[in-house]
Amino acid sequence: MTPQELRAFCLSFNAAVEDFPFSPEISVFKVRGKLFALSFLDARPLKANLKCDPDEAVRLRGEYEGLIVPGWHMNKRHWNTVTVDGGLPDQLVRELIEDSYDLVVAGLPRADRLRLDRP
Repeated sequence: MTPQELRAFCLSFNAAVEDFPFSPEISVFKVRGKLFALSFLDARPLKANLKCDPDEAVRLRGEYEGLIVPGWHMNKRHWNTVTVDGGLPDQLVRELIEDSYDLVVAGLPRADRLRLDRP
């Protein structure tokens, strides 16, 4: 997955926006003000911090050692850093991004979740 593909996929979700609260180099993808993905898109290798179910996070780290690691500068229980342009299949990367988005949406107040369901 390229940086352009990562950006386009993150922005394809309902109400997703790109923000730069930390620096102009770090893309933060949010839904209703809550972060679901973070990446320095010019970095090589390309990596992204993604939210993950804690049990699934541990399983993924064991299965994809070195490519999925505890979230850099994040809560290590709930976040993984995923090497996006490495040895992981693009489909898996897309699923991890979608899971991150879904977890963040599930934690939004009910009114915000209902607004996301409207066309």
